[in-house]
Amino acid sequence: MKNIYKILIAFIGVLLVSCNADSVDERPVLNVVAAPEITAPTTGQNYVLDVDKASDEVAKFTWSAAQYSSTVAIKYTLLIDKKGGDFTAAKTLQSTTNSLTEVSVLGKELNQAAIDLGGKPEEAAQYDVKLTANVSGGFVQVGKNLITISVTPYLGRVTYDFTDWYLIGAAVAGGWDNNVDTKHQPMFRDGKDDTKYKFVGYFKAGNFKLISVKGSWDSQLGKADDSSIEIKNNAGEFTIPADGYYNFQFNTKTLKYTLTPYTDAASIAKLYDTVGVIGSSTPGGWDASTALDKSTFDKHAWSLGATSLNDGEAKFRANNAWDVSWGGTTAFSGGGTGDNIPVAKSKYVIYFNDLDGSYLMIPNQ
Repeated sequence: MKNIYKILIAFIGVLLVSCNADSVDERPVLNVVAAPEITAPTTGQNYVLDVDKASDEVAKFTWSAAQYSSTVAIKYTLLIDKKGGDFTAAKTLQSTTNSLTEVSVLGKELNQAAIDLGGKPEEAAQYDVKLTANVSGGFVQVGKNLITISVTPYLGRVTYDFTDWYLIGAAVAGGWDNNVDTKHQPMFRDGKDDTKYKFVGYFKAGNFKLISVKGSWDSQLGKADDSSIEIKNNAGEFTIPADGYYNFQFNTKTLKYTLTPYTDAASIAKLYDTVGVIGSSTPGGWDASTALDKSTFDKHAWSLGATSLNDGEAKFRANNAWDVSWGGTTAFSGGGTGDNIPVAKSKYVIYFNDLDGSYLMIPNQ
């Protein structure tokens, strides 16, 4: 009987192997018929990109459909490389699924691709563009034809590896609303030590903490005890006992803070009708200030929405005159000197404090 069982098991195994082999043999074979080719735009198109139209469509690419021996869902990828490149270091402009055969490319997408491929801002250079088609599981096709276009990029993103902390709560401007569009006052970061932050200004009686991303509660800085801060979700709150001006400072490395009344009565009493930014990097050059907006919460706090600045220098001055002016030696943040601030070309949101001359210029806006 044992031998009979062994023979039956072996026979069943042979049948299973035979059936599986038959199933493999009967699977449909997918053959490549035709590669996709770009139909528009044509070779020779010239794109001069504008930083003020970064989110606008600058080109619509269309192409012929890739063809296979069976109907399949195809993913297309639009690639760009410097002219004459072999596409091993190409950048992806766009990808489409569900067999779509056209895609819109935004100014900022084409600009960043050109910069990443070595393009220089405000200098025209030529780039090759082509398509690949991919079916799940393989069967990649690469278009045989490519087009060559000219792209003049604007300046790419300025390197800005810093964290900005915004005051939020009942004691500060904007209240507890963490909306991106709410006017929250940021801390001013030390220009030479990016772990040190300070703000000298007006607070109402109440509590507050800080967030690092407007519109998000994920990263918070708050009170751990009477001398220490904590950085975590649901961080503790600082307390302001009475309306007035305070000097708030903290260090994200030592995790220590101080919060003391600001008692310079002369500085608090000195008010300016206007404060503006001026310099070779600004729209008015050294001839005319670009006015900042005065806070309705704190009469010594000023700001300016996203504004294009060029490579050059900048300072702040009061009442469109040189009687009172402020500057610094460090890009993005600093203050307390009469030097010209170095500026790299980008769009900036600007904050300024006339009590101590602190400035914060956040690029890539």
